[in-house]
Amino acid sequence: MSACVPTRTTDPNRTERTHPPHSPPPSGPRRFRIAGADVSASIAVFLIALPLSLGIALATGAPLQAGLVAAAVGGLVAGWLGGSPLQVSGPAAGLTVVTADLIQRYGWRTTCAITVLAGLAQLGLGCLRVARGALAVSPAIVHGMLAGIGVTIAVAQLHIVLGGTPQSSVPDNLRALPAQLAQMRPASVSVSALTLALLLLWPRLPGRAGRLLRKIPAALIAVAGATAAAALAGLRLPKVDLPSWSNHALAGLPEGPVLGLVAAVLTTTLVCSVQSLLGAVAVDKLVAGRPGLPAGVGRSDLDRELLGQGAANIVSGSLGGLPIAGVAVRTTANVNAGAVSRNSTMLHGVLVVIATLLMVPLLELIPLASLAALVMSVGIQMVSLNHIRTVTRHREVWVYAVTTLGVVSLGVLQGVALGIAMAVAVALHRLTRTRITHEEREGVHHVHVRGQLTFLAVPRLSRALHLVPHGADTVVELDGSFMDHAAYETLQDWQKTHTAQGGAVEITGRHPGTRISEPSTVSDCRCRPWTAWRNHQCEGPQSTPPPEKNEDGSDGPEPDPTGVGRGHELARGISAFQRNTAPLVRSELARLAREGQRPSQLFLTCADSRLVTSMITSSGPGDLFVVRNVGNLVPRPGEESGDDSVAAAIEYAVDVLRVRSITVCGHSGCGAMQALLNSEPGGTRTPLERWLRHGRPSVERMADGSRPWGSLAGRAPEDPVEQLCLINVVQQLEHLRAHDSVARAIEEGTLELHGMYFHVGEAESYLLTDAEGGGAFDRVRETDLTA
Repeated sequence: MSACVPTRTTDPNRTERTHPPHSPPPSGPRRFRIAGADVSASIAVFLIALPLSLGIALATGAPLQAGLVAAAVGGLVAGWLGGSPLQVSGPAAGLTVVTADLIQRYGWRTTCAITVLAGLAQLGLGCLRVARGALAVSPAIVHGMLAGIGVTIAVAQLHIVLGGTPQSSVPDNLRALPAQLAQMRPASVSVSALTLALLLLWPRLPGRAGRLLRKIPAALIAVAGATAAAALAGLRLPKVDLPSWSNHALAGLPEGPVLGLVAAVLTTTLVCSVQSLLGAVAVDKLVAGRPGLPAGVGRSDLDRELLGQGAANIVSGSLGGLPIAGVAVRTTANVNAGAVSRNSTMLHGVLVVIATLLMVPLLELIPLASLAALVMSVGIQMVSLNHIRTVTRHREVWVYAVTTLGVVSLGVLQGVALGIAMAVAVALHRLTRTRITHEEREGVHHVHVRGQLTFLAVPRLSRALHLVPHGADTVVELDGSFMDHAAYETLQDWQKTHTAQGGAVEITGRHPGTRISEPSTVSDCRCRPWTAWRNHQCEGPQSTPPPEKNEDGSDGPEPDPTGVGRGHELARGISAFQRNTAPLVRSELARLAREGQRPSQLFLTCADSRLVTSMITSSGPGDLFVVRNVGNLVPRPGEESGDDSVAAAIEYAVDVLRVRSITVCGHSGCGAMQALLNSEPGGTRTPLERWLRHGRPSVERMADGSRPWGSLAGRAPEDPVEQLCLINVVQQLEHLRAHDSVARAIEEGTLELHGMYFHVGEAESYLLTDAEGGGAFDRVRETDLTA
């Protein structure tokens, strides 16, 4: 019942609301609060950001304070304005090569001006709402760019690790490496080796104490340990030098050739934007795997993220800081540390500001060799073996390799341009790589087209079609997803001519995504595999006419009392499977026929025709061992009322197939549950009534007033039928546990039981999360049903 709010009118055109006489007075302004999880996460991110910011500044050749400025601005400005609440921004390793080249070419003040201009460009792109366009760049190009930058960083920092000075490019660094090895300084090498050893071993500390110590970031431990060791050993090494803030260099007017400055701004904008936007998408995936986040942490707003990054780069460049982008290492630490809002990112920026003002004496004790080793390890990690495996699996290894070599040899912008050109070439190669073969089997000529059928393949298609003798039976198999007009006309003209000469032509193929424009005389259904027969109108070229209106005005044909029409539907469905689906699954089914079935789950559900098991679970052949019956019932074992059919299936699944989980799935609108509510307890006259007696315990459980009612995503069931459907899932799980094979497997820890509920009208799946509370069901997430 809603409360009525009285109103009083002081002006004929204005109505004011007043509070009910018994309502509490309006509360004052809400106080700003920071969650404890955000505080702890910000500390973890700060401890990682501090040494990395100094190390990246060292790698670029910028003033070391510039890294701290960028870290603070990235936390405060990008954290406040950005569209990805949990992404942490700051000086990124992916920008090291670009920034180092700009500093060497134009000087520090002009580099700061370029950062400001890049920020303005990002603001413009954000206003144009083109952020999603950056995601069109092939991941192979992005991974190749990062790998090339990682190689460049690692080779350059290796010289500092050895006690020398890096050169301007990777080829120069490689040529100077033998001389550097001959003149290496043992003190620098020892400090760097200790840093790398701590970085490698700290995350692998064993035992309970190790789990506690691993909460301290390895980067902080490595730098602090190497600094302490160098101080205790009295090693004389170059250390961090933070000049007075009064001497800190700010941005100046850009000086240099206009075209060169424009290219520099575009390069900085591209790298900053792509890295930040891809990082925001990655954050969404990390957040999706964390249950219990507040509603405020939604998906990233990429256009807002671009605006936030642009504002941060404007501020950072103006204050003499490095270019800013989203940083994967700090962002992952932020999410894993339990951050729940953007407050953690902003608080980490505040901590960086405090450190730069109060911790200068401590920071100046850090050896440069330790920072160089830290950054070198980051560069090595940017060459990801997982990325290489991924691009190889997607046949884009050449794009990755060309981009990486281009970045290493020529520079970031040139390498990315080469990568884009290579990606275009690979796409064109795939478009033109169409295989057309002709063979004769048992008197039937088969022309098989594999790939995209475009005008470029028309000469080869015509050559193969003219190999077919006049009057011969022919099957043309189109194994692709696109056919242009030129190919369509060629195929149609040949088909008309061949048919006129007494030949027979059948055109088959698969049709994922875009439909193939086949000749109009070909009978082919291209409906989705789960298209219902009822009121079904084939979308193929030779489709049946639309159903006429019934006498009562409803759509669809009149019921067929003979059932002949339904038989034809079954035959058409089988024919469509043989044409469209069988070629796709034939190899997998052949493998299963050889190896036998090895399902991981037993799925016990209702025989209701609306419950399409493979559709609601996105499963394929060999995935699920399915048992279906009226009411998804599991009769208790060892009683007169037991049922050997279901018990045998359970025993076979657990003891022979060794399934790892069993799921009992109920559904909304279950006719069996409705029949149970309307039936008399002693009625067992018909086979259906005798079977439904196995559901009587669910009715008794529902009638037990001491048990709380179940819930569906936090709401109460709509009616008694839905309540019984939910309770029945819980009750059947109890019956499952009574089976010896199930109880034994659960005790051994090799089997899990799950309850599931499918709402037919909502097309929504729910997972049982609280069986004791009368059956509480929540929406299914990706990680809920992993065995």
